[in-house]
Amino acid sequence: MVNIEPKPGIMKIDLYEGGVSQLDGQDEVVKLSSNENPYGPSPKAVKAYSISGKDLHRYPSMSHEQLREAISIIFDLTPENIICGVGSDEIISLLCQTFSGQGDEVIYTEHGFAMYKISALAAGATPVVVREKNRTADIDNIIKTCSEKTKLVFIANPNNPTGTMITLKEIQKLAVKIPKQTLLVLDGAYAEYVDNYDGGIQLVKNTNNIFITRTFSKIYGLGGMRVGWGFGPKPIIEALQRVRGPFNLSVPALAVAEAAINDQDYVKKCKEENNTTRDWLISSLRKLGLDCDNSFTNFVLPRFKNQSQAELCDQYLQSKGFIVRRVNGYNLPDALRITVGDRKTCERLVSIIEKFLVGQK
Repeated sequence: MVNIEPKPGIMKIDLYEGGVSQLDGQDEVVKLSSNENPYGPSPKAVKAYSISGKDLHRYPSMSHEQLREAISIIFDLTPENIICGVGSDEIISLLCQTFSGQGDEVIYTEHGFAMYKISALAAGATPVVVREKNRTADIDNIIKTCSEKTKLVFIANPNNPTGTMITLKEIQKLAVKIPKQTLLVLDGAYAEYVDNYDGGIQLVKNTNNIFITRTFSKIYGLGGMRVGWGFGPKPIIEALQRVRGPFNLSVPALAVAEAAINDQDYVKKCKEENNTTRDWLISSLRKLGLDCDNSFTNFVLPRFKNQSQAELCDQYLQSKGFIVRRVNGYNLPDALRITVGDRKTCERLVSIIEKFLVGQK
């Protein structure tokens, strides 16, 4: 009799739930559930996608040399210390697969990205959740939780889904205090939205226990391409390259990502538009009586009186064709995560929420 079972930990994984894209009975919707760039990708990236079609019969580069070189020039890095993956999700998975396993622990914070837990369990490691303080990573709590079993510590900075962040000084303190066998991973998916912040690049250059991940899915508007990258000490990169699949990125993905990162004027424009609209949106939601932390990302997280009100507001928004993100799975049942759209879209959103709240009185 056949008795085929997955390794321990696999069936403990809750399936990842992405942002909803469609609503029953509605042909036109406004999707603000997946933190996508409302302005789309750079026109230069779109052109590169069209051109790459003629090479679809060719295998892609195994080394990602041209993309790594482009990244290194923009961020003043050495290409040998860069690895590229299928979104930063794959980099996170490779880190867990390579540096953790049975008997090891992987730390992340209570409102941290779901892929940290999923990747740890898939590798056979034990995910350990650390309490945050006011929806922000608490460095002292992380340090206290570390042990001889801790192999990885994941911190998204800025964090998803809270939008909050900690300082580089705090990150440096954490890197000094964690055990010698522990790698600190800074997830910088939203780093481009933050003023005067390099995502921890200089810290990585000056230490041997910090690794950063980045993505093309957010400000570069390439969520459909699935491209991410990581930067870290050479021994870490060399280990990851041995686990990474040889043809993990397609011909179009490599071409489009290279074109996108070389169009920094477009990135600057998207950042300015996002940050101006985001700050207006936060201010407007606060005027409606909703608690809303300052955000350093392309989304906001208004908090309602309770879970019931948050869910009712979500339902009301859906009835008007707006899709936002419930974050119950991130231990934030009284909140809704809302992607920052263009100004007109956000004005419509605020008007709908205002009408909902008036009806609640």
